[in-house]
Amino acid sequence: MKVHDSELKVLEVLWANGPQTAAELSRELKESTGWSRNTTYTILKRCAAKSLIRRDEPHFLCTALVSRDEVRTSETDELIGRMFGGSRRQFFSALIADERLSEAELEELRDMIDARR
Repeated sequence: MKVHDSELKVLEVLWANGPQTAAELSRELKESTGWSRNTTYTILKRCAAKSLIRRDEPHFLCTALVSRDEVRTSETDELIGRMFGGSRRQFFSALIADERLSEAELEELRDMIDARR
């Protein structure tokens, strides 16, 4: 599932606040992004068509159908596939080779690997 930035903005609001009407989403997204009502409704239609959200009556109540973890996993898989030929090892190698990682971050990664074992 490819989630565009605009769709992610809608999902972020739903994940943070739970189900909301289209009007509530429109007000929230106008404040945070400056989107017009028409822009928000267009993106909501796109999200619904991709089964990212469900819109129910009354008042077009919108509910996220995908979790943040599902989107993260999908986006990570796409990145690894596109940039690293599907190799998680190459992805991890590039991550740990980054000299911007602090010793504390490297230690956290070591701890995560140890906990996974």
